Amino acid sequence: MSECKRKKLILFWDSGDTIVEEVTEVRNERGIVTSAKLHEGCTELLLRLYQEGFRMALVADGEVESFENIYRQHELESVFEVRAVSEALPERKPAAIMFQTALDGLGLCAQDKERIVMIGNHLMRDIGGANHFGITSIFFDWTTRYTKEPQALEEQPDYIAHSAEELYELIQRLEAELRGKENYGEPLSENS
Repeated sequence: MSECKRKKLILFWDSGDTIVEEVTEVRNERGIVTSAKLHEGCTELLLRLYQEGFRMALVADGEVESFENIYRQHELESVFEVRAVSEALPERKPAAIMFQTALDGLGLCAQDKERIVMIGNHLMRDIGGANHFGITSIFFDWTTRYTKEPQALEEQPDYIAHSAEELYELIQRLEAELRGKENYGEPLSENS
């Protein structure tokens, strides 16, 4: 992590069609992703947020080895402090265990839910799962593979972003709002 103050906002990320362009995935004979392209601006966005002191967790459906390959390929293996991956649990989003595993892995508790946002592209799995778990949801709306219309009230996102830059600005705004609720000028403890 960078030398700057640790941020209050905690970021949970989906991977496929949120960060990774799934249509570019190259799979081996075992079905493991060996390489893939990232959406425009995602490499820079993740690195920038990491360098600014945001704690991030990957909350994604898929194989552990696939995520290792993709994020190593793009030199992003260290940006996620925790990885809650469906193969390892074995549950898939919207199951609460996916989000709880990330929460526990970051050493957080139920009171910290107000500072967590889930960023994803799938309304039922990412947004519905986050809403049901009691954390803020951000719909990263740039894939055409899934519906963009909520099918149930619980799939209604708290926020929508359409580009990496728009998402960055939203994250900064949410961080500022969190800091405004507390003593903005005081450094956070290491456990914050």
